[in-house]
Amino acid sequence: MAKKRAADIPVTPGSGNVFADIGLPEPEEELTKAQLASYIRQVIRRRRLTQSAAARLIGVDQPKVSALLNGRLANFSSERLMRLLTALGKDVDITIKDASSKREIGRIRVRTEMHA
Repeated sequence: MAKKRAADIPVTPGSGNVFADIGLPEPEEELTKAQLASYIRQVIRRRRLTQSAAARLIGVDQPKVSALLNGRLANFSSERLMRLLTALGKDVDITIKDASSKREIGRIRVRTEMHA
């Protein structure tokens, strides 16, 4: 006996930026901050640092590390997150180039070469 197919569920393709998809202002900035925070979490996890040890290393207090690790990024700018990455021994390179001819405005992207 054939299974009855569930009613079709409408699907809207994403743009690649969840912050734009949900209509937040400055979605590229929000995505950049989320990606930088993700890399900070990876470094802290790989180095097996406690929140207190990470806080001492990067020069912030433990509650700020907790906020960062839990994705509460309202009090963190992209610049500040980049400084935290450098405090963790990571280089941050910023490259500026012409936008693709298919787009009128540029975009911000975060790329990583992180190794275990």
